Amino acid sequence: MTGTGIRLTAPAPGWAIEADVVVVGSGVAGLTTALRCTAAGLRTVVVTKARLDDGSTRWAQGGIAAALGEGDTPEQHLADTLVAGVGLCDEEAVRTLVSEGPAAVRRLIGTGAHFDTSATGELQLTREGGHHRRRIAHAGGDATGAEISRALVEAVRTASLRIVENALVLDLLTDEHGRTSGVTLHVMGEGQHDGVGAVHAPAVVLATGGMGQVFSATTNPAVSTGDGVALALRAGAEVSDLEFVQFHPTVLFLGAGAEGQLPLVSEAVRGEGAHLVDADGVRFMLDQHELAELAPRDIVAKAITRRMGEQGADHMYLDARHFGARMWESRFPTILAACRSHGIDPVTEPIPVAPAAHYASGGVRTDLRGRTTVPGLYACGEVACTGVHGANRLASNSLLEGLVFAERIAADIATAPRRPAEQPSPEAGVTPEAGVTGPAPATSLLPLIAPEARTGIQRIMSEGAGVLRSAQSLRTAGEALETIFRRALQPDTARSQDIAGSEDDSQDIARPRNGLGGPDGFNGLGDKAAVPGVESWETSNLLCVARVLVAAALEREETRGSHWREDRPERDDTDWRRHLVVRLMPDRGLAIRRTETAAFPPVSPAPAPGPVSAAGPAPARPVSPHPADAPREP
Repeated sequence: MTGTGIRLTAPAPGWAIEADVVVVGSGVAGLTTALRCTAAGLRTVVVTKARLDDGSTRWAQGGIAAALGEGDTPEQHLADTLVAGVGLCDEEAVRTLVSEGPAAVRRLIGTGAHFDTSATGELQLTREGGHHRRRIAHAGGDATGAEISRALVEAVRTASLRIVENALVLDLLTDEHGRTSGVTLHVMGEGQHDGVGAVHAPAVVLATGGMGQVFSATTNPAVSTGDGVALALRAGAEVSDLEFVQFHPTVLFLGAGAEGQLPLVSEAVRGEGAHLVDADGVRFMLDQHELAELAPRDIVAKAITRRMGEQGADHMYLDARHFGARMWESRFPTILAACRSHGIDPVTEPIPVAPAAHYASGGVRTDLRGRTTVPGLYACGEVACTGVHGANRLASNSLLEGLVFAERIAADIATAPRRPAEQPSPEAGVTPEAGVTGPAPATSLLPLIAPEARTGIQRIMSEGAGVLRSAQSLRTAGEALETIFRRALQPDTARSQDIAGSEDDSQDIARPRNGLGGPDGFNGLGDKAAVPGVESWETSNLLCVARVLVAAALEREETRGSHWREDRPERDDTDWRRHLVVRLMPDRGLAIRRTETAAFPPVSPAPAPGPVSAAGPAPARPVSPHPADAPREP
């Protein structure tokens, strides 16, 4: 059995849909998978959290990377990707990406996506950070994601797939053998169904996007709350590389207190010749890397953060005044409009920028066919960890990864022996009620976190696990997160404790910052008893992924790629050129193990939860759910 027995607290499903495959998510990964599965004759249901065209893909500005230009080759794309991944890319996965990528992009064009072309009809290609060649295809200047989303949504609607919009996925259903048999979900009062229901299918594809909302400032939309990773963890799947969160170097700076989704200033702006400067107009990237402003994103983000620290500033500037109005209006109309809406004119003044959470290089561990460690459960796109990105994603490889691996997943599902969606059994944690299957009392329920705690979790993560980390900051963040978790387990007891008045300085990061305290004494830590609902489920998912991210970041005692430890500033290939694999245990604690090499071990059904040994130099090691009480090195 692969499950943990842990589920979200939710009502039993009141309706059900039968299918061959259910795809959760409507970005490039999800819709490509759905189209290919439908073409193979599979009954396919698409479940999406908002409207069909509201996924993360539509926010992608720069473009999609592939060796499409004259003189470029997959081998050159491979080399750039491996350098950006700082020794942790799985070379076989990268080779799959770059070799299959060009044809996949051409098939996307065949689906109806219109990319920018020259007067002679050739694709216009640009450069971004880490690329030594122009290989980024773009659409609408800086609206590539929107065009890809438009084309795929139109194709999906034409194909007449069954679509369930405004639906938050809750938990995985499994049969008596621990194999996937569908999902439970909550439809937010729209469409044919509302409330909690189920889609029964022997194959489930997670394409839920990222988890950027775990931080205060991010480029991710509000729906990016880590739902797919959290579901997979509760289902017993392994996740990997979650400590590698890419902070985009150039996000429009809207003030020190700005939170939520912030406008992105695409790396393509630097690819076309914009310069990073400080308040004195000095180009500080020239002596940081041979590619200057086009260095890999982790290097640029670190350089900006260092310069801000040296000058006591909270932002730097991106200077592209030399582009002129015509280029801004034709090449970057979306960014130009976003800047002007906030009172900044890039044609006449530098753009204030600062790093913000952008992309999760890690996620649910998969093989080259998108299979996770839970039979029948697949993952694709940002929610997945295929081994392609390593410690730092190469710019514009994300759309390509979603495209290539979506096609591979669909092929695997289509060629696998057909089996019907079996009714989940009581042993698997579900029971039939009035002809509909749904969760029965689980071994343990994940405590619901009150929506009011969301801001507190985000600030804890930004302060303790952001661009710059240390053992102290991560321990403090971990303790604060566990405080929220424990209070949710025992809300009545927790409400009688005055955490905010504690003399323990380690709790300082958890104290309210900007007037979080309310008239009832709520301090942003989850004191209020939560009730089942979308906001509490999302907040619970955020806390789940935050705990894993912090535990992995504390475990990795080095600086590599987008994981920057100021107390461990050097890269350590001897001990740390390998991956951290994390599982959620039945007691709701975490077990972490290191892989033996930088290559992913084969994906096979996850071992039964409990004290087990694992491949690698050390066995899986349980991490205390109460890190404040665990012994630590001085």
